[in-house]
Amino acid sequence: MQTPTIILQNVCVTQYAKNVLNNISFMLQSNEHLEIVGESGSGKTVLAKAIAGQLFSKGNVQINYQNNMQAKVVFVEYTETYKNLSNVSDFYYQQRFNSCDAEDALTVKDELEKIQANELQVNNLLEQFNLLHRINAPLIQLSNGEQKKLQLVKALLQEPQILILDKAFTGLDSNSRKKLELLLNDLAKEGTTIILITDENNIPSFITHIAELNKGELIQFSQKENFKNHTTKNIAFNTGEIPAKQQQQSFQAIISMKNVAVKYGNKTILENINWQIKQGERWLLKGHNGAGKSTLLSLITGDNPQAYSNEIYLFDKKRGSGESIWDVKRKVGYVSPELHKYFDKAITIEQTVASGFFDTMGLYQSLNKEQKQILEQWIAFFGFSPIRYLSLSAVSTGEQRLALLARAFVKSPPLLVLDEPCQHLDEQHTQQVIQLVDAICSQTNTTLIYVSHYADEVPSSITNVFELTNGLQNIYKKEEIKAA
Repeated sequence: MQTPTIILQNVCVTQYAKNVLNNISFMLQSNEHLEIVGESGSGKTVLAKAIAGQLFSKGNVQINYQNNMQAKVVFVEYTETYKNLSNVSDFYYQQRFNSCDAEDALTVKDELEKIQANELQVNNLLEQFNLLHRINAPLIQLSNGEQKKLQLVKALLQEPQILILDKAFTGLDSNSRKKLELLLNDLAKEGTTIILITDENNIPSFITHIAELNKGELIQFSQKENFKNHTTKNIAFNTGEIPAKQQQQSFQAIISMKNVAVKYGNKTILENINWQIKQGERWLLKGHNGAGKSTLLSLITGDNPQAYSNEIYLFDKKRGSGESIWDVKRKVGYVSPELHKYFDKAITIEQTVASGFFDTMGLYQSLNKEQKQILEQWIAFFGFSPIRYLSLSAVSTGEQRLALLARAFVKSPPLLVLDEPCQHLDEQHTQQVIQLVDAICSQTNTTLIYVSHYADEVPSSITNVFELTNGLQNIYKKEEIKAA
């Protein structure tokens, strides 16, 4: 197959009255493959969309293909919002954990039938990504990692000449990342031009060129072997002055689960779960995509109604003994890929952080004097002052994630539940967040549950590991951690 040539000449993009890309020019020859890197907010996703023709840009984006034919370009966003059977996108965050509401969702099979691909090819890809057993599952009940796999399957079934992937490896467990790299390597050999947005520490072998962006400027376009990382290594957070507060309340156990089981119809998600977390303990929750991690966390964060049919104690009180969901949420600071996906992107950075005081997906109450003071401290700590009044939709996904992290920290809760907190962050911000989590743990008696598929993103304060494998548990010490 002849591969396309991609030529960019003085490409500029303006969004929200701000220059996001400035005079980007480069050429990607036939049989070359590109990785786009840069700090959060540097314009990586915007550049990818400009190449894919998904947004208006000035300058020229030229794709030359065989015999003047138009090359088929497929762009895979970092996340996808699915529509319900009424063909409207009105799913809500907790819907995944309400089995009756899932009846309004398409299944994996329904979604793939839209592509009209060969059934053997469909089943082969589903098998490769360990999704074949989920073919009749409602889309809303897929885990974050499983939804990412489905995005990839849909893209590959379209047999593109140019495949552009925004954070394709994000959210995948270790085995799935390896399988995806092998699959992309085969595609590259067969003639598909591949463009990735990822970080410079994980460059697949088939990549030939790297484009580095900084504040909308192309500061480097080079062959992979000549690439020199220009990312600044200055740590912006001053972890000696974190606004987090010591916990005044004492609890015998933050969490106690006894023989917990979660089922949806005939499918068992969790079985015979026994877990006790004492105050001040720091746990890593790990497991493969679809293992049941998010379901387990939903029992803790008050988002899953099956908590009431199980023996679960949170903060020394049995679920269902009279406390409200808001009583539970008041003691938990939480961030997750799902929360990020369904969060209101129309509110500002400041409102996002402030909403953490009330555990809402928007800001509907006024802050008191003390809350305003704490808010200002966290705004300053994260360096949000220049963007505090911008909506989430007007900033990068990395900046959105930082705002949601600040939202989790702002009320200094007894329990922090950080589900893949570094997802969408660049290397520098990832290290800053890990240091911040360690500082909170060392300076306060905050209890921590932390989820990550990357061993190098696990804070040093973690001492215990709770691992799920197909809904079954295994508990061990941090020293025995293996990549998940």
